[in-house]
This record gives sequence, structure tokens and C-alpha cells, in this order.
Amino acid sequence: MKTYVPKENELVKKWYLVDAKGKTLGHLATKIADVLRGKNKPTFTPHLDTGDFIIVINSKEVKLTANKLDKKTYYTHSGYQGSLKEKSARKLLETTPEKVLELAVKGMLPKNRLRQHILKKLKIYPGETHPHEAQTPEVLSI
Repeated sequence: MKTYVPKENELVKKWYLVDAKGKTLGHLATKIADVLRGKNKPTFTPHLDTGDFIIVINSKEVKLTANKLDKKTYYTHSGYQGSLKEKSARKLLETTPEKVLELAVKGMLPKNRLRQHILKKLKIYPGETHPHEAQTPEVLSI
């Protein structure tokens, strides 16, 4: 008996729509990372991108528990001396709300060459509207 390994041209990619309104950031990011990677399918293979596309709407209304809005900090560094910048989660949610969810999902993906390829299938929008109506996404309940 041989192990079945799917080929790239045999994989069928579906589109899912997720509403982040009132959802907790960690739980939401975990479910999204699983679907992006393809762990919800019986054809999951660790070295292939078998996952589906995800469209997230209302990312500005995602919820953080406890005091994370003020205590959680995000850092950026350009590489030059003294250029370390930090922002609280509250400030980042006000300016670029899609970045908070993107960073949470990015941290839950494997740290290898597939990571950037998988992240390209994640589409995050701060409001209700999105330009992917032609793909007829299914609603994914989380």
C-alpha cells in the first residue's frame, strides 16, 4: 500500500468568507491558519500548499481579551541604529486594523518557504465590503 501524495494540479482551492466582528483575535487566527494551510482537508501534505483562500471582513472590530489592547506591543525595525519603533495594539487597530490579524496568523504558520506563499491567500479588509464577489466565497463559521 502506498501513501497518496496530491499533485499541484489536482488540488482544488475554495474561497471562504469570515466575519471577524466580535471574535477573539487568537481563536480567529488559529482557525484561519488551519484553513490556509489545508489542515482541514484529508489531502493535507506538510510540504505542499493544500489550503484555501480566506477573505476576512470587519477586521477593525476584532476583540482582544484582558488588558492586551494597552499592554501588547508590536515592534518594527528598519535595520538602522536607533530605529526601533513600537506601537500598542490599540494604536495599531486604529491605524491599520488588518495588520493585527495578519501578524497573528503569520505567527501561527510554519517558518519556512511556504509561509509567504500561504499568506498571499489571506485577504483582510477593515470594513464590510470586499472586491472578491466573483469568486463566490462560502461563509466559514468560527
